[in-house]
Amino acid sequence: MAKEESKPMVDVKLLELLACPLTKGPLTWDAKNCELISKSALLAYPVRDGIPIMLPSEARQLDV
Repeated sequence: MAKEESKPMVDVKLLELLACPLTKGPLTWDAKNCELISKSALLAYPVRDGIPIMLPSEARQLDV
């Protein structure tokens, strides 16, 4: 049996509780890049080892 590459996932209940620290808006999960996306702030917050890094200084700017 082939072993699938496992990427950390964000628990659905945790995602419901998290908000963008800048806009206080909702976040969406991007499984491909392992990031939480704030569409209102145009930022992507990384998730490392299953832990969301909710610091704007660690976020990646999204292209418009």
